[in-house]
Amino acid sequence: MYCSTARVASKPFTAKRAANFDRRMSSSRVQAQPQKATLEQKRALIESVDCFIFDCDGVIWKGDKLIEGVPETLDFLREQGKKLFFVTNNSTKSRAGYLKKFLGLGLDISAEEIYSSSYAAAAYLEATKFPSDKKVYVVGDVGIEEELDLLNINHIGGPSDADKKVELTPGTFMEHDKDVAAVIVGFDRNINYHKIQYATLCIRENPGCEFIATNLDAVTHLTDAQEWAGNGAMVGAIKGSTKREPTVVGKPADFMLRNIAEKGNLEMNQICMVGDRLDTDILFGKNAGLTTALVLSGVTDEETLLSPENDIHPDYYMPSLPELLECKTVNV
Repeated sequence: MYCSTARVASKPFTAKRAANFDRRMSSSRVQAQPQKATLEQKRALIESVDCFIFDCDGVIWKGDKLIEGVPETLDFLREQGKKLFFVTNNSTKSRAGYLKKFLGLGLDISAEEIYSSSYAAAAYLEATKFPSDKKVYVVGDVGIEEELDLLNINHIGGPSDADKKVELTPGTFMEHDKDVAAVIVGFDRNINYHKIQYATLCIRENPGCEFIATNLDAVTHLTDAQEWAGNGAMVGAIKGSTKREPTVVGKPADFMLRNIAEKGNLEMNQICMVGDRLDTDILFGKNAGLTTALVLSGVTDEETLLSPENDIHPDYYMPSLPELLECKTVNV
């Protein structure tokens, strides 16, 4: 399942780099007003690309509820000969864990079509030749641990630190492992002060220790009832205590995208990125020169998209992914 990652992530993609890149792109050209896709534009979109990359939360499902019409849409695109990949910034599951979710929702997906930020974090360490005698401290869930295990990368922390508490009595001193050479911060429902302090000590006091974030998402879909604080909250806490910017391996960094393009033998202009977030999904696609399509079934609403304050414009937008089924009535 792992394709070569030797040529990717040669330069860390930090939050600062992402912001600078977006500012340069914004100032270098006047962006057109987002277009609500017409039937003819949807038809042209399907004809013009060979591959669709989908975000998961807000596009394929919300929480644990499948968005109506998605299975039929994926089947239709496969019938048109399109390659499909599914990319998620949620690091709580490994690719194997996400495969179980896809299959449990009745979606016929292969493991090779799934890219999670937990995989990206492990693959980044593999690409940068992480020393075999060093360890990773994990702030996050089992998804990160499972991907690290597949690459035989030593790790500590994770769910095993969920119940650890800090007793702040006079003279309290927390020991930390001097062999930790990287801290990975992913979404963590059980974030606590022990984890924040331990990660802080490793990053600040272990020479050369890397600070890696699976993503900087502000909110996430834990349930279909409301939005919940995302990994940006966890990363932000450790940014604050270390005064360090993390290397970001999930969207909108291009690490996963390069891996997908290499594996699928694709050029960037052959790919359409479909997502529900402007600052991750759409920026992810636009930074790499992909065609981009925003769906309004997740985080971004039409008012936000069309606001004068928004300068991240997809090529097309539509209410939801199953809108593409309109094209079944057209001879494509």
